[in-house]
Amino acid sequence: MHFFDAHCDTVMRTFDGEFDFVAGRGRAHLDLPRLLAAGGRVQLFAVFAPASYYPDRDLRGHAEEAIRRIRGWADASDGRMRVALTAMDVRAPLPPCSPAPVHALIGLEGADPLAGRAENLEQFYRLGVRNVIPAWDDNPFSGTVFGLGSGLTPEGYKLIELCEALRVMVDVSHLSDTAFGQVCDMARRPFIASHSNCRALCPSQRNLTDEQIRALADRGGVMGVNLSPDFLAPDYHAAWGAVMAQVGASYQGVDAATRQKIREAAGPRWAAIPLPGIEWIARHVQHAIAVGGEECIGLGGDLDGISFLPAGVTGVESYPRIAESLLAAGLTAAQVEKVCWGNMARVFGDVLEAG
Repeated sequence: MHFFDAHCDTVMRTFDGEFDFVAGRGRAHLDLPRLLAAGGRVQLFAVFAPASYYPDRDLRGHAEEAIRRIRGWADASDGRMRVALTAMDVRAPLPPCSPAPVHALIGLEGADPLAGRAENLEQFYRLGVRNVIPAWDDNPFSGTVFGLGSGLTPEGYKLIELCEALRVMVDVSHLSDTAFGQVCDMARRPFIASHSNCRALCPSQRNLTDEQIRALADRGGVMGVNLSPDFLAPDYHAAWGAVMAQVGASYQGVDAATRQKIREAAGPRWAAIPLPGIEWIARHVQHAIAVGGEECIGLGGDLDGISFLPAGVTGVESYPRIAESLLAAGLTAAQVEKVCWGNMARVFGDVLEAG
């Protein structure tokens, strides 16, 4: 089995301490040796640079440095990793025993580095960006689910239009419900929700409603299952929220220093919450298929962007076990292939293909 995962935050680990992605040294959910051993064939690396998280940082410079580091990994990989820029890079299925390289897609998780001007995307396109989440927290382009819930701004509409013109994937994870609807109304190409789950199963606002899943599917889009327990299991979500209420804090929309203080205060209580089992991943996949069909669901684990993983999942090395759990839950081998590889490969191939 080979895998296409539409979201990880692994490059941001290099800003936090000693981490060697290519050699596999340092603490992370994902590194190159484990990614290749697990059957990873396409991995999207998110460049995370929201203004609310880094209020005193040069966001454009920060994002450009993160992109340089991803490209540096490819340069240092002896051909084991290449940067994906075209439809051809993401489409071709490869046998699981092939020594072929993993292809690294680059995305912006929040368009804050564009400094409020949609046209600045062209600069990042030249650097290799092929996926954009317009906003992680409320910004000049859009409102978000954990912000004020407002919709796209006029500049946000321009950004969606430019993404489509450049053949950059529009990614609606984190966007408000209002903004999601506006993207649906204006989009001419498929789009994705790279790391979101089913709100009918777990009531996090970061998850998609059944109506949204159907709308995404109707437009040829794909939702990537997020491995965060907070987005998988309702009991865990309630317990997580209770801890946040106890420490009197919001985990979204705060700067890095405040976020670290919240982690320190809440960490031991979070760690005491029983983790949901791996079967919750299959439940979300099955629900998405029931609502939107087997073409609308893929993987977007959010590795290295989340604090905990489901019981039995330790990192990218567990992806083959996820595939096994999908088969055990009753999916056919062809459906599992679509979830693990085919659906994301298809939608990115369609969007990246030169028109």
